[in-house]
Amino acid sequence: MSTAAVVGVDIGTSSSKGVLVATDGRVIASATREHRVERPAPGFVEMDARIWWDEFAAIVRELLAAEAAAQMEVVAVGVSGMGPCVLVTDAAGQPLRPAILYGVDTRATAQIERLTEQLGGADAIRERCGSALSTQAVGPKLAWLADEEPVTAAAARRLFMPSSWLGYRLTGAYYLDHHSASQCTPMHDAATRDWYEPWARIIAPDLELPPLVWPGDIVGGVTAAAAAETGLPAGIPVIAGTIDAWSEALSVGAQNDGDLMLMYGTTMFLVNTVPSPVTSPTLWGTVGALPGTHNLAGGMATSGAITAWLRDLFGGPGYPELIALAEASPLGANGLLMLPYFAGERTPIPDADARGVIAGLTVTHTQGDLYRAALEATAFGVRHNIEVMEAAGGRIDRIVAVGGGAQAALWTQIVSDVTGRPQAIPSLVVGASLGAAFLAASSVGPADIDAWNPMVDVREPDADATREYDALYALYRELYPATAPIAHALAERQRSGARVPVEA
Repeated sequence: MSTAAVVGVDIGTSSSKGVLVATDGRVIASATREHRVERPAPGFVEMDARIWWDEFAAIVRELLAAEAAAQMEVVAVGVSGMGPCVLVTDAAGQPLRPAILYGVDTRATAQIERLTEQLGGADAIRERCGSALSTQAVGPKLAWLADEEPVTAAAARRLFMPSSWLGYRLTGAYYLDHHSASQCTPMHDAATRDWYEPWARIIAPDLELPPLVWPGDIVGGVTAAAAAETGLPAGIPVIAGTIDAWSEALSVGAQNDGDLMLMYGTTMFLVNTVPSPVTSPTLWGTVGALPGTHNLAGGMATSGAITAWLRDLFGGPGYPELIALAEASPLGANGLLMLPYFAGERTPIPDADARGVIAGLTVTHTQGDLYRAALEATAFGVRHNIEVMEAAGGRIDRIVAVGGGAQAALWTQIVSDVTGRPQAIPSLVVGASLGAAFLAASSVGPADIDAWNPMVDVREPDADATREYDALYALYRELYPATAPIAHALAERQRSGARVPVEA
């Protein structure tokens, strides 16, 4: 007798991940495909959307081929993905260019400035949309397309993100979820939870704006063509899905007022659930993943990306070896202090021209010192975001860690020590793919995320370490304003050699 199961797949920045989960929460199989984004010019971060579908199909086939899957009957599919991204297609859904990724892509700074002035200023935009314009926002990137690639912009008829693109390929339905739409600033009205046509038409007059649904809504059944490509049963329901960080928050049940989901990934993401809409000049006020919920969110442009860069730069040690070396380095990394702005910064310093800084280097410093300094830098960034969240009116009663980096006890301990706050550690840190699977299971029957993924540990801060880190954090906060003018000048030099896109 077969057991009902669901599939969840997430398209991330550095990899795609999938899980096959029994509807009682048991993970039956998992699969991963690694990939790289394209960086065709300084500040440009793109990806070919065909990779999303190819990896989705390959992951699903691997999941279904697992020995343990033989007794499973797949009854629903969940999807999620990085975002907010800009994938424009023609009317038939054919991509016209690589997708422009979320806030790590900083190309649209001129459009941010122009639209902010055109639409009445940052405060007016934040009042209507929940967030000011930043590198995270979709609108300026669409405006960049109109300015720099007018032929593509003129041909664009539909707008997708990774989750909605997978949903479209699976079902043929054109849609976007409410949360993702709320990051399409300034095209979305936070109060009405609908597109704001006057501003949307200024930016993208020829786009057919997608109908809005909730992430857990069923958008259709798997078509025969999609079934043939993936091995999924034809006709089973597909849920809308959403942006990965919000799916991560669902995977650990961080949906109650006062919860803060802390996602350890290629970038660090923070999602605080608040009882009513909260805005901040340097954070993002968004619609939640569940109906009736509200979030105040922040995102660092790099975190795990820095550790991956160091691993590649060192050209030898893997992560276990590097963590062991970092554990041997003392608190404060033997006098190193790093700014983690290796791809600009998103929050709480919305500065696309911020750059990474490593201060205090000597010829005696080791790989372990550098790796520990990177972990400490991301922790200082988390503390900065938390302080700004609370100053804006957010309330943080519980922090839940999730994502691949949450498996690293050293990293989570450093974050707890720097912030002086405990973190709950769940049984499963699979993250967004599990959240997508949970929404899929919820669409066909009752599902309890606390039963699926209970908390099994708490990373408590060490009071002595917190006191030492307080002094280093004060220096960290001084380092950015002290070096920003130099970083900005260097960023301009980097841009001067950028390849300018030229259309045929």
